[in-house]
Amino acid sequence: MIDTAIILAAGRGSRLKEITKDRPKGFIIINQKPIIEESIIKLFEAGIKHIIIGTGYYFEKYNELAETYSHVICVKNELYAKSGSMYTLYNMRDYILTDFLLLESDLIYERIGLDLLIKSPWPDTLLTSGKTNSSDEGYVEINDNNCLVNVSKDPTKLENIHSEMVGISKISYPTFQKLCTFAEKSFWQDLMLDYEYALVGIARDTDIHILKIEDFIWSEIDDEAQLIRAQNVIYPKILKGESNEKN
Repeated sequence: MIDTAIILAAGRGSRLKEITKDRPKGFIIINQKPIIEESIIKLFEAGIKHIIIGTGYYFEKYNELAETYSHVICVKNELYAKSGSMYTLYNMRDYILTDFLLLESDLIYERIGLDLLIKSPWPDTLLTSGKTNSSDEGYVEINDNNCLVNVSKDPTKLENIHSEMVGISKISYPTFQKLCTFAEKSFWQDLMLDYEYALVGIARDTDIHILKIEDFIWSEIDDEAQLIRAQNVIYPKILKGESNEKN
């Protein structure tokens, strides 16, 4: 049973301009709580007992949040300004000793995605959705065994487009170790490696299954247009769907 989650939260969110000049992306508020706090609550509700947040930009905000939640700890990426999300994950290697859910900090999403990932029979599973028209899609290519082949924001670089990457995954500890080994070779030349491309890098000899929920409701918030869409379109749908589940 998965009881640990890792949240990648080191980025500066520069495309959000004034909105993130005094806070990290995870502290965007759409309803009453920062979206990172809403994610933490959903993780606990899904049975997660331990959460490790990889921080960097405005790390103090996350440290303050961790004081509120006793099962949350923060690990700062001192090189966040010149490294990618894979380095933030790699930087937590001394704290990660088991299988885990991996999430990005700038997401709003339905909790059912967590539940289905945890129940997935595959030890390494990437959550994907159908077409979102979000303007910044990460398209996923798969093989005949429903496993990851490639990810790209440019669909012309893929042989097939199966779905869109959400930013929530289940990673086994052996696969995490492979990711770290792959990343170490890349870091000699460039620290700006994102974790999804590290997953692609090991996909030839590691089966990373795809769990596609066609109508999964979610959004990342990378720029102001996505924030407006998240506020006006996506978040109301999430609230409505989760309200219906409780009734």
